[in-house]
Amino acid sequence: MTAPIEVSGQSAEAQPEAALTGLSQKAIQGRSLGQIAWMRLKRDKVAMASGVLVVIFVLAALAAFLLDRVFGVINPLAFNEDLLDASTQMPITGWGGISWDHPMGIEPGYYHGRDILTRIFAGSWISLLIGFAATMISVIIGAVLGVIAGYFRGWVDTVISRAMDMFLAFPLLLFAIALAGVIPDDAFGLTGDWPRILVLVFVIGFFNWPYIGRIVRAQTLSLREREFVDAARSLGGRSPYILFKELLPNLMAPLLVYSTLLIPTNILFEAALSFLGVGVRPPTPTWGGMLSDATSLYSVDPWFMIFPGLAIFVTVLAFNLLGDGLRDALDPRAR
Repeated sequence: MTAPIEVSGQSAEAQPEAALTGLSQKAIQGRSLGQIAWMRLKRDKVAMASGVLVVIFVLAALAAFLLDRVFGVINPLAFNEDLLDASTQMPITGWGGISWDHPMGIEPGYYHGRDILTRIFAGSWISLLIGFAATMISVIIGAVLGVIAGYFRGWVDTVISRAMDMFLAFPLLLFAIALAGVIPDDAFGLTGDWPRILVLVFVIGFFNWPYIGRIVRAQTLSLREREFVDAARSLGGRSPYILFKELLPNLMAPLLVYSTLLIPTNILFEAALSFLGVGVRPPTPTWGGMLSDATSLYSVDPWFMIFPGLAIFVTVLAFNLLGDGLRDALDPRAR
């Protein structure tokens, strides 16, 4: 309806365009769901700061891979024996050998004074690569099987759900220890650290898909009853079209949120395997491996455990806080 207005003593009706433009004479523009989610995310300062940290970590890991494995600019295995006391094999300077040249100190004794900062930097790409790649495998398998189980239901849902239960009951840690412990240094046509990295990515990613599969299945059971699915069926849409063109795009928000929460879990899992000695083999630096090395030095100086532990802690915390912020921003019921 249009509202009557007075124009020179006569009654007239206001046009809809006049109501839309308002006093500022500017047309009102709508916002997409993505723009609304971005506005909510920008108001969350903690999530934004965590997102900046995540970007920094990813760029640092990429730079570490290029500088270490491609160009060979940095050398995390370089010895600094001249900075160790000849009798005690401890750093000459206090606080673990911290100096301007070695801001995080050096490793003593058997490790020949290797620079801790360089090793943390060089080991970052392994942790993030395994975390991201394993998460991608879990998301792809879990999303596809979860949406199929939730949409078709019946015996298809029963088979996939029982498979999820079997994978969830599988002793993943023991299996990973047993499998990674027997992988040779040359397998699958690869040499060096790559066979073990490939095995860790496969084991962590393949056996973690049921966590995402259950979430996707539950969401699909709700979405399949919505009007847009009925409309797609009435227009002749077949099941593959409805699954991958109608349902999966509406599941991107929970998939994105859970992915940011699964990445730090996979990083911790890789660090635990390296700590137990069945991850990437030394002397290749990894954060978990550095913590394992620091256990033999803890009685001498606990300082050597702080920086690799802090690297894991800050990385995992940043991903978790970013995931919480994305969940609040993408939830239409969030206030």
